[in-house]
Amino acid sequence: MKFAIVTFPGTSGDEDCDRIVRTCLDAQVERVWHGDHELPTVDCVILAGGASYGDYLRPGAIGARSPVMESVAKFAKQGGSVLGIGNGFQILLERHLLPGAMQRNNPMRFLQ
Repeated sequence: MKFAIVTFPGTSGDEDCDRIVRTCLDAQVERVWHGDHELPTVDCVILAGGASYGDYLRPGAIGARSPVMESVAKFAKQGGSVLGIGNGFQILLERHLLPGAMQRNNPMRFLQ
């Protein structure tokens, strides 16, 4: 298998995803910058998490508008596998590639 790992500004999980895919899955990885317009030919796209865009207000909304997301959306609509982790999950929601929306928790504090 061949994976594309998309990096957004501030993303910290992309290196971990790269290492896991290469070592645990023994698969090829193509790194893709959020400003790219095209995806390489791959079997799966990973949108890694880890404080993309500094984890400010709605980083998923910012990432969803990145140039590469047009190609990611097309890839997904053609049946390609896409994995969103953390902020990557938020990006998929904001791009409407997944149903639903993020909500603040009611007590506005960390819940276990």
